Amino acid sequence: MAIGSKDLATEALNAMEDERLADELRKAKEELFNLRFQSATGQLESHGRLKAVKRDIARIYTILRERELGIRTAPTAEAK
Repeated sequence: MAIGSKDLATEALNAMEDERLADELRKAKEELFNLRFQSATGQLESHGRLKAVKRDIARIYTILRERELGIRTAPTAEAK
């Protein structure tokens, strides 16, 4: 079983546009900052969440880099 958020699985991230990925990355970094702050002050209840958020961030960076290198392609906008 993969560690991380269920809504940030690789398949879900691959289906997102680059702008949305950047937004998810910003949210994950903010959450990591807050978790580290809670850890430093002794208020952190779930230490496993730190590991999950770090992996989510790494997963997002991997998807972005693979798109940059042409390994993956960004989803195309469908005409409605």
